[in-house]
Amino acid sequence: MPGKVTVLICGGGNGAHVMAGVSSSQPNTEARVLTLYADEAERWTNAMKEGDFTVSIYEKGSVIQEIKSKPSIVTKDPAKCVPGVDVIALVVPAFAHQQYLEAMKPYIKPGMVIVGLPGQTGFEFSVLGLLGDLARECTVLNYESLPWVSRMKTFGQEAEILAQKFGLSGSANAGKIHSPDEANAMLQQCMGKYPVMKLHGHLLGTSLMDVNAYIHPSILYGAWHDWDGKPVAVNPLFYQGLTESTANILSGVSDEVVATAKAISKVKPDMDLSNVCHIYDYYMRCFGDDIEDKTNLWTTLRTHKGYVGLVHPCKKSEDGKFSPDFTHRYITEDIPYGLVALRGIAEIVSVPTPTMDLLIKWAEKVSGKEYLVDGKTKGKDVCTTRAPQRYGINTVDGLLSF
Repeated sequence: MPGKVTVLICGGGNGAHVMAGVSSSQPNTEARVLTLYADEAERWTNAMKEGDFTVSIYEKGSVIQEIKSKPSIVTKDPAKCVPGVDVIALVVPAFAHQQYLEAMKPYIKPGMVIVGLPGQTGFEFSVLGLLGDLARECTVLNYESLPWVSRMKTFGQEAEILAQKFGLSGSANAGKIHSPDEANAMLQQCMGKYPVMKLHGHLLGTSLMDVNAYIHPSILYGAWHDWDGKPVAVNPLFYQGLTESTANILSGVSDEVVATAKAISKVKPDMDLSNVCHIYDYYMRCFGDDIEDKTNLWTTLRTHKGYVGLVHPCKKSEDGKFSPDFTHRYITEDIPYGLVALRGIAEIVSVPTPTMDLLIKWAEKVSGKEYLVDGKTKGKDVCTTRAPQRYGINTVDGLLSF
């Protein structure tokens, strides 16, 4: 195990709250928090003065552990928290990565470990584009998802782990000071026993396993693609309300991702993309006993204990009815920073993506964006995405340049 590890947790949302409590409770670990949004740092600091910071861990619907621990500092000033850290964990939506990396750049030093939790598709393109050669002096890790299904209960005071993943797969660049295995061990120290953090395959493989980009748009499309514009009386359940046909759409996106990995491997047979798997296999690996009915993908999502009661992102009208919120991150983040980027990678190796295209074209209608033109990832809004085409990457060698 490494010696003392100082981790900087970037963000102020659900995942950042949980990680702040979990990491600060680990032996020989210091946790700091950087949140740049509005007055969150001041509010979080003041909230912790009033009492304990608590993270409750659930298993099979019941609390099995309560962690009471606090980060050493919560601030919005990178100069106060970045110097001296070993690990920088970006636990913020992908659209915020640029803001945080630009703010921290003057203080990032060679040898620091930069982690996307998750980094989402194209994380490595973004880090290299923003930090330049400095990125090659750091060890960059990207993990396929958050380590938990988490929820903030009271800002700055309470958070919950509704479901904890038993294992989490990621990948890393070579790293000039800390090897990938050393960097992964540092992060494991910050996480505790679970999830078991595993490095597996190439960074591009982790980009392809951006599961939120499959799940959220597919389920939104299934529920709302033929919506008549009239508010509904009840906010529908997101996972438990899933139809079998929608699960098939989600499976179709995953099939296209797996086909993309296979096509890349044909061009680069020595490249390890064995970390790319079907979304059903991902759930079996990550959640295990949290799923009551593992018959297929449809039953898996509907019977996941951590998903019970979760509803669609909706706006509530004055008369108590609900309309879909197409400004939610499931559209504004998971499409440009996920699905469009995945589609752009597939395009480079000429893999047909009819299911991805279906979802992207629908998302264009509800968001007013343009990503696809004449069957190519070249719409006017590609410059706001993480598609490789945004960075001038149009070949397999370009995809592997980090």
